Amino acid sequence: MIKRLSITILVLFNIFFVIYLVTPTPSLKLLPNSVLSTLPGDTTQLKNVTGYYTNLSRTEVINFYLSFYQSPFLIRLNHPPEKSKEIFRDTMQSYYLEEFIIPFKESLFINGYEWEKDVFTKPEKRIQNKLIYNNITYRSKINTKIISTSTYTRLSIFFIIQLGVYLIFLCYRRFFSQNAK
Repeated sequence: MIKRLSITILVLFNIFFVIYLVTPTPSLKLLPNSVLSTLPGDTTQLKNVTGYYTNLSRTEVINFYLSFYQSPFLIRLNHPPEKSKEIFRDTMQSYYLEEFIIPFKESLFINGYEWEKDVFTKPEKRIQNKLIYNNITYRSKINTKIISTSTYTRLSIFFIIQLGVYLIFLCYRRFFSQNAK
């Protein structure tokens, strides 16, 4: 009876997880009330990177992107701004860097630069970093980068992990059955 219940639970877990893995993540829309940047390195030169000029606050930007990821498995990380140079490019200006992770599927990095709050520039010199694009001044510049995996990769990793867990279980069971004698 217990063995049958265990197999049923395992089969249901596998079905649920495979459905989770093959379900695509939502396509991101353009950041509202913002202007899409066409500057080098913001949109066209770097794969999966999009840049915006906006007057939205950090909270408004993050809430906009959170609205797309309604996954119960969402992991939200707040990285130090310096890490943006590794993820985007080495000349990236940053005030905050957040990452949304949907396990086994994708990560969305959101880099925000607010020139008035630049912690790397003295307050009296921040005016030189003013964000002007097409003769309009903006409070912040947002860059996003999506790093995703293919469905094939997701499923392969899932089944490799399952095989590994099964082999560990067999070794564990064998070890304790030998020591019990």
